[in-house]
Amino acid sequence: MFELLFKYPPAIFSKGKLVLLSPWPLWLLFVLLAAAAGALFWNIRRTKLELSSLRTYGIWAAQSLLLALLLFMLWRPAISVARLRPQQNVVAVLLDHSRSMGLANDPSSSGGKTRIQAAEELLNDTLLPGMASKFQIRSYQFGRDASRVEIPKGLKADDDATRIGDSLKHIAAEAGTMPLGAIVLLTDGGDNSGGIDRETLAQLKQLKVPVHTVGFGPDHFEKDIEVQDVAVPARVMPNSRVNARISFRQHGYADQKAKVVVRENGRPIAQQDFTLKADVEQSQTVVFNSGEKGAHSFQIGIEPLQGEESKANNAVIRVVSVTQKKLRILYIEGEPRWEYKFMRRAVEDETSLDLVSMLRTTQNKIYRQGIGNPTELEGGFPSKPEELFAYDALIIGSVEANYFSNAQQQMIKDFADRRGGGVMFMAGRFALNEGGYANTPMAEMMPVHLATEKTWSRDFSDVTLTDPGRESPITRIEEGREASAARWKKMPQIANYAGVGTPKPGAVVLMNVVPQGHRPSPLLTIQNYGHGRTAVFATAGTWRWKMLQEHSDKTHATFWQQLLRWLVNETPGQVSASTPKQVLSDETRVPLRAVVRDKQYNVVPGAVVEATMTRPDGTTAVFELKPDPLEPGTYTGDYSADKAGSYVAEIVARQDKAELGRDTVTFLREDGVAENFNAAQNKDLLEKLSADTGGSYFTQSKAKRLGEEVTVSEAGITAHDNLDIWDMPILFLLVVLIRGGEWLLRRKWGVV
Repeated sequence: MFELLFKYPPAIFSKGKLVLLSPWPLWLLFVLLAAAAGALFWNIRRTKLELSSLRTYGIWAAQSLLLALLLFMLWRPAISVARLRPQQNVVAVLLDHSRSMGLANDPSSSGGKTRIQAAEELLNDTLLPGMASKFQIRSYQFGRDASRVEIPKGLKADDDATRIGDSLKHIAAEAGTMPLGAIVLLTDGGDNSGGIDRETLAQLKQLKVPVHTVGFGPDHFEKDIEVQDVAVPARVMPNSRVNARISFRQHGYADQKAKVVVRENGRPIAQQDFTLKADVEQSQTVVFNSGEKGAHSFQIGIEPLQGEESKANNAVIRVVSVTQKKLRILYIEGEPRWEYKFMRRAVEDETSLDLVSMLRTTQNKIYRQGIGNPTELEGGFPSKPEELFAYDALIIGSVEANYFSNAQQQMIKDFADRRGGGVMFMAGRFALNEGGYANTPMAEMMPVHLATEKTWSRDFSDVTLTDPGRESPITRIEEGREASAARWKKMPQIANYAGVGTPKPGAVVLMNVVPQGHRPSPLLTIQNYGHGRTAVFATAGTWRWKMLQEHSDKTHATFWQQLLRWLVNETPGQVSASTPKQVLSDETRVPLRAVVRDKQYNVVPGAVVEATMTRPDGTTAVFELKPDPLEPGTYTGDYSADKAGSYVAEIVARQDKAELGRDTVTFLREDGVAENFNAAQNKDLLEKLSADTGGSYFTQSKAKRLGEEVTVSEAGITAHDNLDIWDMPILFLLVVLIRGGEWLLRRKWGVV
């Protein structure tokens, strides 16, 4: 229908440029238009039609529009467009043969064709016969990469990855040896490499090669749950409670019950029931135990439901490195009190933590416990950054702010901000508001706005969990979420509390204190600050959780161990190594990153950083990480993991032959997994790829127009054609409609 009215296919108009082929100048056209419009207006006024002003102007506008259209046609409008010369150009046709193309093209129809069968039928019966008469055709199959095939027929959907970018890069590299006019891509768009990289897109744009895409498969499955991501910490301490957040999308199961399950070696170790929401992206959390020292692989996902069209996308593998390193916490307390005694007792059996404490027993006397040597803290609170930064976390109890010098207060702030440690402030007679902290640098790092008045109270009070508190591993005192929340309701009241102000933006309140006759107030509030973490625990009365329960009850110890583990778990060493993905699904490239700092945790730009990679077969390889020019103190490098299995990279940094520190990164490479995910058609990616390269996206039903679109291209061997459009049927139809419409109006108004 479009070509019947406009003479040419849509591609000519979308990619061409309007030109006027008349030898007469353009200014003459506008002069004639103005003169003709003026003459028509004068003529209408001269005849003195018995019409209102509005109707008079309507007739004048219709006559002027008709005259403008006729003059425009006299100036010979045309479309200037670059078109491929027949038989002189190559069109590359790429057919996806990854495993997702073996799924049903239309899952709702039983016994329907697979996607690759539908693509082959469309290609061989419709597209190739039309294109082969005009162009040389080079056919490829692609998955991980593109490879030539003589006849794209009978292909097996057996490649375990789809890398559209790598395949296009392969074709673009061949463009230098052939007149490549266009690329035709038949795929479901299930790219496993995270999309098409900018370098490949830039290369295609430079070559001006349009990529036309034909999409196969449904936009989504009618009944399916697909895990999109699972966020877990890369490393934790032994036997820690680990919080996993599962992001997923589902279709067809709104308001139904489902279950998040964590498995290790096929054995369920944690689960959480929940109710699915409507067909939107959503998330759930589950808490599980990390286990003993070593690298652990956990399968985390959602139990398949009845009728799911794909069950292979319900779970993913995540690697968690459990490290045995002893982490040290400095706890300074300004007065002897029950909380000090019971906190130390709670972590006595914690083998991963060293609680080093300094207790002010009198104004000028300090009692030290847990010290590593007789000189540690001999002079009181550390006065040099390197002394304080040797610890992984800091707890400040009931001690006045002016106990610390201005330099020490700045060091405490830098401890979280620059060093990346955890700092917790506790309530007390000489703490928080009562201790004069509101006007110090330390107030800035707290997750709450301190109140101006004194708020310390020795009244017994109840404690309640917030919604984030029910999910957090810090406050998970029973394995299940509901069981933990129920246990908290039975806990004894705390002995005292301090009323603190409102939480700051970005802070998370895990527990509230509920004084009788008063509104709830934040009790335990946490936040990220700089490179580290800070917390305000507005009580010193949790000792009643131990005193008023059975002697064998471990709730008090469990809570304090988990809180202190959170405080220290993500504290970096002088060398902090990482990789963006702990699990590589059908990928080989592993980017490594290391940040190197000195004892004062200032970045070190001139270090020598080496990585020793231990492969799954036990062999090792050593390579150097290079300085990042944009981030001083940061060193990066890539490694190619050519075999499936577990890899361990140990990164060591040296300066002037002296070792600054070392860190370890563990990751897993697995094959044959990526194609299980994003198996529905990625229409957005295909549309964007076509739009960015000057091509077009087609559904199967509209793909018959592709042969016309391929012709329009600025790549390869082209010719610029000027295609007349003055004789388009639509223009003559408009002339008839305008003239006929004007006559009908005149007749209706009685002025024919």
